[in-house]
Amino acid sequence: MKWLSFLIFFTVILSIHFLVNFYIYRKISLFLPPETIYRTIALTTFWISASSYFAGRVLEKFYLSLFSDLLIWIGAIWFAFMLYFVLSFLVVDFLRLVDYLFGVFPSFITRNFPNTNYIAGIIVFGMISLTVLFGFINSRYIVVKDLEMKIEKKAGNLTELKITMFSDLHLGSMIGKKYAQKVVRMVNEQNPDIILIPGDIIDEDIEPVLRDSICEELKKLRSKYGTYSITGNHEYIGNAEKAVDYLTRNGINVLRDSSLLVDSSFYLVGREDRSIRQFTGRNRKPLPEIMKDVTKDLPVILMDHQPFKLEEAEGLGADLQLSGHTHHGQLWPFNFITEKIYELSWGYKMKGNTHYYVSCGVGGWGPPVRIGSRPEIVNISLVFSK
Repeated sequence: MKWLSFLIFFTVILSIHFLVNFYIYRKISLFLPPETIYRTIALTTFWISASSYFAGRVLEKFYLSLFSDLLIWIGAIWFAFMLYFVLSFLVVDFLRLVDYLFGVFPSFITRNFPNTNYIAGIIVFGMISLTVLFGFINSRYIVVKDLEMKIEKKAGNLTELKITMFSDLHLGSMIGKKYAQKVVRMVNEQNPDIILIPGDIIDEDIEPVLRDSICEELKKLRSKYGTYSITGNHEYIGNAEKAVDYLTRNGINVLRDSSLLVDSSFYLVGREDRSIRQFTGRNRKPLPEIMKDVTKDLPVILMDHQPFKLEEAEGLGADLQLSGHTHHGQLWPFNFITEKIYELSWGYKMKGNTHYYVSCGVGGWGPPVRIGSRPEIVNISLVFSK
């Protein structure tokens, strides 16, 4: 049954991918001059790009290599081109409909449509290429945010706790050792008391991480109380047990539906990702069961990868919930979709006495491109009652 569900899901995704690319192909064909070498090169490049991601993902299962990495890179970047080609062609189609109904185009556009199409195609491709290039550069520059939150509780002998958090690193074929080194260096520069990572450290397949020993960089994270994480949906898309074992061996304490009292001063609570049911058939523990032994007189910090049902943490007396997962859409205009799906798609919110922060992530899934947000590391200073 699990394999049948996966097959149906994969077939649906592949079908949508093909239909979207067929739409783009038809539109590109209209913009290209007929029976020229440029048309042949452009359409050949198009189909190679359109099929590369899935081909690379299948190939790496049997032959993990630089060639499979290259295919995944080409295909992932194409995802960004896909999005902006579709948006651009929809705009062009709308303008053509307006002209068909009202005749608004001036004569220098309408008198030679083949030439107009060719020029319009160059303009569209140029604008999309610049957009994707900007998004790629933007995805490489990490920002550090500083927040202060007051908790009206005593925390042992602590008056303040400096948390450095990042989420959605997505280590794998797309994000490798060099980027991991950069993240580790920047986190250590914050001199945190504790480092928290609310899920998706590993991307879909752990094999590229193992091949390049990427997670060994995480051993270099330094803080007073250590580094703690939870599972995300991408750990489950790959192999959660293998990922957790590898992370644990590399200095990451993974909380799995469990709570931990730290320094007799505050509690950490970590939930399994909600996708555990989809990939294993098991249910994660209810939050009340996880927190049944948690003393609410002390500050409680909860990590839950996907920021659904924020009221749960508030109702059970958690003081801070940290989440990720949304990427805030990663590519504009998907942020409008995530803002409709989640009560908090990115940033800070307070409900009752509970603080929430949802990170847009320090890495990314799919295209190494960000439009509308920057990869982030977040410093949170929790100030306690004296």
